[in-house]
Amino acid sequence: MPAGSWQLVADGIITHEVTVKFDLLFRHESQDTVIGTWQQTLAPRPVGFDAQPIELTIDAPAFNISAGDQLVFRYAGEMGLAMSYIPNGEGDRAKGRIPFVTMPR
Repeated sequence: MPAGSWQLVADGIITHEVTVKFDLLFRHESQDTVIGTWQQTLAPRPVGFDAQPIELTIDAPAFNISAGDQLVFRYAGEMGLAMSYIPNGEGDRAKGRIPFVTMPR
């Protein structure tokens, strides 16, 4: 995988104020390497449950990949109600994007 900019789009529904930790990991066999980690404090919309835009980028060095390796997206509530961030699985219907990762080319 070449060095470069990684983009995480993690639009989600926020039900209560929460600090969410987002991790992108490269997993080779049982060894995890952190590509990027972000923390974001989010508050619910005043009205309704439309998705809120979350877009994060990070530069990472190159690393070797081989068959069977995995890209892992992990998120967890760090402060506030842990389950207050819900990734947007509804796409446009929730006025947001389904989470995705853009890798360097």
